[in-house]
Amino acid sequence: MSTELLPPVAPEVLAEAVEQLTARLRKKLDAAVAECAGRAVAGPDGTVEVRFGEDTLVTLRPGPSGAVTAPGQALCSCLLAPRCLHRAAVLGAAPLADGDAPAPDGPGPEGGHPEPSAGTDAPDPAGPGRRPGPEGEPDRERGPRVPPRARPDSGPADGLTPALTPSLTSAQTDAATALWGAAAEALAAGVTAGGTVVQAELLRAAHTARLAGLPRAEAAALRVVRGLRTAREQDRGQRLSDLTAAFRELLAGAAVLASGTAGPEAVGSVRRAYGQGGSLRVLGLCREPVLSATGYGGVTTHLLGPDGAFHTVSDVRPGGVSRAKGAGTASVALGGGVLDHAGLARGGLLIAGATVSADGRLGAGRSVRATPVRGAAWSQEPVAALFARPVREAVTAALDAAAEGRGDAGTVLLGCDVEVLGAADDHLVARVLDGGPVIRLRVAHPHPELPHAANLRRIGGFPGLALRVLGRPDPDRAATLRPLAVGPVPGASHSLRLPEEWRGRADLGYDRLQGDHFPRPERSSAGVPVTAGPDPLADAPLWRVRRLLESGVAGGRRAVAEAARGADRAALAVPLRRAGLTGAAELAEHLAAEADRRPRDSFGRLKDASSDAYARAWLASALHLDAAERSLVTASWS
Repeated sequence: MSTELLPPVAPEVLAEAVEQLTARLRKKLDAAVAECAGRAVAGPDGTVEVRFGEDTLVTLRPGPSGAVTAPGQALCSCLLAPRCLHRAAVLGAAPLADGDAPAPDGPGPEGGHPEPSAGTDAPDPAGPGRRPGPEGEPDRERGPRVPPRARPDSGPADGLTPALTPSLTSAQTDAATALWGAAAEALAAGVTAGGTVVQAELLRAAHTARLAGLPRAEAAALRVVRGLRTAREQDRGQRLSDLTAAFRELLAGAAVLASGTAGPEAVGSVRRAYGQGGSLRVLGLCREPVLSATGYGGVTTHLLGPDGAFHTVSDVRPGGVSRAKGAGTASVALGGGVLDHAGLARGGLLIAGATVSADGRLGAGRSVRATPVRGAAWSQEPVAALFARPVREAVTAALDAAAEGRGDAGTVLLGCDVEVLGAADDHLVARVLDGGPVIRLRVAHPHPELPHAANLRRIGGFPGLALRVLGRPDPDRAATLRPLAVGPVPGASHSLRLPEEWRGRADLGYDRLQGDHFPRPERSSAGVPVTAGPDPLADAPLWRVRRLLESGVAGGRRAVAEAARGADRAALAVPLRRAGLTGAAELAEHLAAEADRRPRDSFGRLKDASSDAYARAWLASALHLDAAERSLVTASWS
């Protein structure tokens, strides 16, 4: 018996069940949810049963999709049903069903959420990007609104609102305002107090946003709820920094939408929109395995189009790591082409009637026709131009695109020629050739069944190796590149020697480098420590602000107030000011003061129980920290 048998439950079904409970029963809900562990058993006809005592039985009858999507599919035999604690507890213990709204994903170091195969018009889990567009601190008097992004160390943004025209309906702004309120209460509660009742309020607001046509806001809310659940279950896969980023995105997006002047990128789209691309010639760059924490796996092949534009063709379906490993040689479902992903990564396509999404994904509509063409080596134009571009310029373009809501930093690949200096801890240290910076090479996918880690370890054993690297810059680490493919540097004597059929490149997620692919070592680095030099992001006292924000996510408003009282408040602000980070210091002090502000009347009752002002202060500090860290990451590539 296990709760793993419980089918997914639609968020609105859980929210309705919790809303029907009395205040007395809501206080007992989290304990009842914990009691469900180990009680679920498979019933007849595909049902799942959970028994409470001798006379109470909760029965879940999933629909054709395998999820509980209607209240009538969850039944309880007690006299209080359907307004009973048993039914709400079982629904609260079940996993949340995937909605139609998008969620950020894409191939990345931690995996993501599933994405449809290329060209399908299925709901797009990738969404329009990770960031909600224009961000800023909500207005103190009128509720959430959006001034320009706070600049690092410029002090709090105050009263500067762009001249925008209303673009949302009143129903959408009302739904966004309600979502802001629910998110603010969830932030004030934190993980420790963010139980099923708090999550249900957020789910109800998310469902309202979905009905109002705000799929991106709904997706952000569902990510926060899933993060709260995982954190409360103390799952090893949950990182507090991820939940903090999810709260930042949710609050910033709700603030933009509640202003009533948000653009289409903030609203999002349930289905990926494809536009006509005409005739298109694309050249293969590399292929990358895709893994999802929800059990999806597949491959994404990166392509280069005209004018240096990046394109992708993806094939991601249920199956996990086994699917990801096998998809590397699966056929490409694009316009009747006869190539597989391995051939496309080293070849090319001439596409007639191409359809392209905003983030460069190629569609496979009925009118699309694709013909295989000869690919280009990394030493040939136009591919060679990727490796000739200054790394600082390429990284800045990637981070700016993510910050402005035009995509994710991970959708832009970076190419550079490096000299491997050696291995250090869990990464490699390399120097960009021709006077470039010292950078870190980290594993793109750490799963042990994928060859990424093994390939990097083998490369680290050849110090002085000249290497051409194509990878994804890490937006959260100083001068860090997560390589997807490598090749020899043209004209270098101490470089890779790859088989002819590999066409001058090795996909680190699929190809395995062997000893005969490397030259003889010119020198040994045994016993010689290798370091990447100073890390401006780690050396800056911004970690104090990050710790304050994360403590608020973990312990709620009370934890922020306790962490910044007395001497601790001076210890927070003084190092920031000494480092010239006056804006971060002022915002952190304001957050601490707002967390500790609980005015009461003469009878000891709270005058203002709303968490709105606290959420505004937290969001302002979080956005400023994000901008400051992004500036330091960009500077580290100099």
